[in-house]
Amino acid sequence: MLQLNWGDTTAFQTLVKGGIAYIGPRVQVNDSQIQILLEQLLARLRPIGIPQNLPRSGASQFVGREADLKQLHTQLQQSDRLAITAIQGMGGIGKTELAWQYAYFQLQQGTYPGGICWLRARDQEIATEITSFAQTKLGLKLPDGLTLAEQVAYCWRQWIPGEVLVIVDDVVDYEAIKASLPPTDSRFRVLLTTRLQLGTSIQTLEIEVLSETASLELLAGLIGTERMVAEGAIAPGLCQWLGYLPLGLELVGRYLVAEPDLSLAKMQQRLEKKRLEAQALCQRSADMTATHESVAAAFALSWQELAEPARQLSYLLSLFALAPIPWDLVEHCLPDWDSEELEKQRRNLVGRSLLQRVGAGTYQLHQLIREFFIAQREPAPAAQASPVTALKHVFCQVMVSVAKQLPASPIQQEIVSITPAIPHVAEVATTLQAWVEDADLLWPYVGLGRFYDEQGAYGQAEPWYEQCLSSVQTRLGQEHPAVASSLNNLASLYESQGRYEAAEPLYVQALEMRQRLLGQEHPDVALSLNNLAHLYSSQGRYEAAEPSYVQALEMRQRLLGQEHPDVARSLNNLAYLYYSQGRYEAAEPLYVQALEMMQRLLGQEHPDVARSLNNLAYLYYSQGRYEAAEPLYVQALEMMQRLLGQEHPDVALSLNNLAVLYYSQGRYEAAEPLYVQALEMRQRLLGAEHPAVATSLNNLAALYRSQGRYEAAEPLYVQALEMSQRLLGQAHPDVAQSLNNLAALYRSQGRYEAAEPLLVQALEMRQRLLGAEHPDVATSLNNLAALYRSQGRYEAAEPLYIQAIALAIQTLGESHPNTTTFRNNFLEMLKQAIQAGQAATLSDDPLTQDLMRQLQAES
Repeated sequence: MLQLNWGDTTAFQTLVKGGIAYIGPRVQVNDSQIQILLEQLLARLRPIGIPQNLPRSGASQFVGREADLKQLHTQLQQSDRLAITAIQGMGGIGKTELAWQYAYFQLQQGTYPGGICWLRARDQEIATEITSFAQTKLGLKLPDGLTLAEQVAYCWRQWIPGEVLVIVDDVVDYEAIKASLPPTDSRFRVLLTTRLQLGTSIQTLEIEVLSETASLELLAGLIGTERMVAEGAIAPGLCQWLGYLPLGLELVGRYLVAEPDLSLAKMQQRLEKKRLEAQALCQRSADMTATHESVAAAFALSWQELAEPARQLSYLLSLFALAPIPWDLVEHCLPDWDSEELEKQRRNLVGRSLLQRVGAGTYQLHQLIREFFIAQREPAPAAQASPVTALKHVFCQVMVSVAKQLPASPIQQEIVSITPAIPHVAEVATTLQAWVEDADLLWPYVGLGRFYDEQGAYGQAEPWYEQCLSSVQTRLGQEHPAVASSLNNLASLYESQGRYEAAEPLYVQALEMRQRLLGQEHPDVALSLNNLAHLYSSQGRYEAAEPSYVQALEMRQRLLGQEHPDVARSLNNLAYLYYSQGRYEAAEPLYVQALEMMQRLLGQEHPDVARSLNNLAYLYYSQGRYEAAEPLYVQALEMMQRLLGQEHPDVALSLNNLAVLYYSQGRYEAAEPLYVQALEMRQRLLGAEHPAVATSLNNLAALYRSQGRYEAAEPLYVQALEMSQRLLGQAHPDVAQSLNNLAALYRSQGRYEAAEPLLVQALEMRQRLLGAEHPDVATSLNNLAALYRSQGRYEAAEPLYIQAIALAIQTLGESHPNTTTFRNNFLEMLKQAIQAGQAATLSDDPLTQDLMRQLQAES
């Protein structure tokens, strides 16, 4: 029995085993007996349940951290001694909330019967918090005369039985709290939250921002599902702007709850305009777990700890785009910095979770940290000599040098090497062009346009070329060489897209401007002449193309010398014109000369060499020299794939050409997969509406027709014809080819009345566009004659066959497969005429009579 006298009494009475002791100011007692009794008493007075002092969580939703909770528990439970785990991450990422959710869940599970002690490390002495918890929650009475450190040690020794979880929130200096942590007793588990990287001696759980799905779920939990559904298209962009940061999402979500008439779209517009100063990011609710008054305040705590060099580095990093930053670009921007000093300041930023390492030599800023750095950067003096202005200038210079590194015909390796820098070059082109020198103004845009253009991503290249033209016109005026270059580049893109009508006036304008500004004799004038001629050639306007090609070639030879890659390109282009005109004998030596020159000047492994091989192979194919063509086609294709990658318009062209060869050899099974692959690649890279896509549709249809798969062929033929007419106009060699091919299908199906007008139209168009002496005209003559033969109209067919054979001999030679085919077709017609008793209707033409005598001799 124990009696306590409270209040103003000067003593109290206790009954102990072995007698009665009166305890008071003048009574002497046995200390050990009293200590035992008091500890028993305090144990009985301890509260029922698990002692804990968890703060109240204001989170209405906790999403996206399920895996983190499991990993956290695993790390805390796997040690046979004192286990310390640190939740590490940037401000506002939800470290405190994760720790609270873990503690609360384990409290419900009874995992830590010895108590859950929550300590606040920032601006508080955790030793005092520990002793306070021990006294108020555990009922411990601390002996007098102990120092604070001794009191803490006493608390850990006298802690109640069972496993214990100790949470130290917001650690800013691990060494300052280390001495107050529990001893190496396996029943204690210590969980820290910190922005710091504490080293390898402490297990770390580094948490990332939420996924997009979890961010949308968190936002929906705050503003309601109905509102999310109504503006579902806007919500992902809003979450992305906030960088999926839990603090930002919660602040904005709560603000939207308080403003039910404010749309998500309007909210995003405010954020984009006011950035971190938007009220939604500056008003913390009192019931939130986060202690920061705003997003900016969350970052300011770390910013205050940075020395000036680290702040200067942060200014530079904020100039980069919101994308991974190759560190070598940072080094190029700070050439005067000592390497070790730069590494030290980088460690300062990484160590405070203001910068994240995302790969070997690659770092990245979070969206909102970048916004914070920008806000700190811009109040700096705007004078030309200010450090920030100097950083902007040097940053732009480095990005311009990167853009200049990409050659006009880059290989895949060069594309890959420059890819990480592309977002940062784009940042210069969009937000920092004011700090680019006049002489370099077009380079960021040219680099970006070329990067996408050379991969066949024409849609992505176009806005950069358009912005380039607008920017140079605005700053440099309408009459400037850079404006002419911009016009030329945009026109070249339009030509690659098959938009010939849009390209022509730009090419003409660029040529005339260069002639005015640079004079008649200048490499850029030669380039414009070459490009305009190439356009005319693509349009089938061969007579207009030839003088410009010749003029460009001669000018390049005068200005650049005989041995120059541009001279080789001019030779190649002129050769292609001759090929297109059916002037094969004139084309071949130019093709060979261009190929050999490119191999000498550019090396064996270069895209232009592969293109030259392809062109020469196509000439050999057109001459019927299939055995000479095939190895060149294969070599060109393999080189294209090595240098440009599997997905490139030039690879599609090589696949198509090799398939054409196989088709002409009757190797249909080998041709079909190549045709299909080329078609699908062109549709992916060039879009559904492009002349090259029409060509692929036409070729695949021809294969199906030759295989007797007429139902599969017809819709492709019709689609190819209609596309060619839309894109190229009614009068173009490719349109004539499509008309001819569709007519061939109708003839194969016995639909002679449908075939005839198409064949006549194709013949007349070829005669107009290509001239009367062209191999394609011979083909049209042969095809129309074949139709008449099928109809039994031998008298009409005979003169067409005679013309076709004569023209084939003239343009292709006696031994060409087409010449042989036309002669055999004529022989078959003569046989049919004889069998039909219509030999008398045939003419006295020497060729007819000669073949008739041959047939009589054979019979």
